[in-house]
Amino acid sequence: MDAQTLAFNPEPGVAAQLEANVRRVLAPNPSPMTFRGTNTYLIGCSEIAVIDPGPESDAHLRAILSALTPEQTITHIIVTHAHLDHSPLAKALSEETGAPIYAYAYGDADAGRSPVMQTLADSGLAGGGEGVDADFLPDRVVCEGEVLRGRGWALEVIHTPGHFGNHISLAMEDMCFCGDHVMGWASSLVSPPDGDLTDFMASCAKLRARDWRVFHAGHGAPIENPAARLDWLMAHRQGREAEILQALRTGPATADALAAEIYVETPAALLPAATRNVFAHLVDLHGKNRVKAQGTLSADAVFELM
Repeated sequence: MDAQTLAFNPEPGVAAQLEANVRRVLAPNPSPMTFRGTNTYLIGCSEIAVIDPGPESDAHLRAILSALTPEQTITHIIVTHAHLDHSPLAKALSEETGAPIYAYAYGDADAGRSPVMQTLADSGLAGGGEGVDADFLPDRVVCEGEVLRGRGWALEVIHTPGHFGNHISLAMEDMCFCGDHVMGWASSLVSPPDGDLTDFMASCAKLRARDWRVFHAGHGAPIENPAARLDWLMAHRQGREAEILQALRTGPATADALAAEIYVETPAALLPAATRNVFAHLVDLHGKNRVKAQGTLSADAVFELM
């Protein structure tokens, strides 16, 4: 990480003013997967939308409520995706404020999952990383292009699956609240069956087609050059794909064997995550008819070039 990224270290629970009508409250859940913690955003000056309430935490719930003035009311609770570091606190916050919870169409943790990922899930493959909030269910569902409005603000829903099937980003003028799809401190985790690399790349291209001033991510500092960050993310994934294809030229291999060959400087404790990343690429390449699985497509399958 560069010096600017490492310098991002706000105090948890303190509302920081980012824009005229945008504040950030950092949740107290730092980890290797969440960096300093989950960013909860408060949108508006009177009618407040809360984006990503965060993990189950009484302290964070109190911090969000304490950030409100007597003239402010939470009217919308919006969840970008149903991972345990983003969505669980929505229920308690809704009970405290009466505000409805909004999330992507159909709403539950499986919403937006591609057919191939649903097949992998049905076969018993479980996700990794931050953990799925299997109990999550919103009060109201939103769809691509829908606009949520409060006094002085409007948020356009952009379906951005890839990191997670029900992942949405939210556009407000030239700002984008991009959840975990784009982060400045790390490349986004794509772990099947929750994550789908084919969808991830398509969502990157969708965001890249628009002109943005800044991204406010689910973790880490604001991304002040969104176009460059998206270009880096897509190039990073294309480079990893090239490494996998090159490795397969020497013969068939499993995802874990490929990860061990490619991620030579990765600590052993992180190799399982690297293996999931390689498998995400293999599923994508399988869909593009560039590799095939010997037998059923699965995380343990042996893959070879087409």
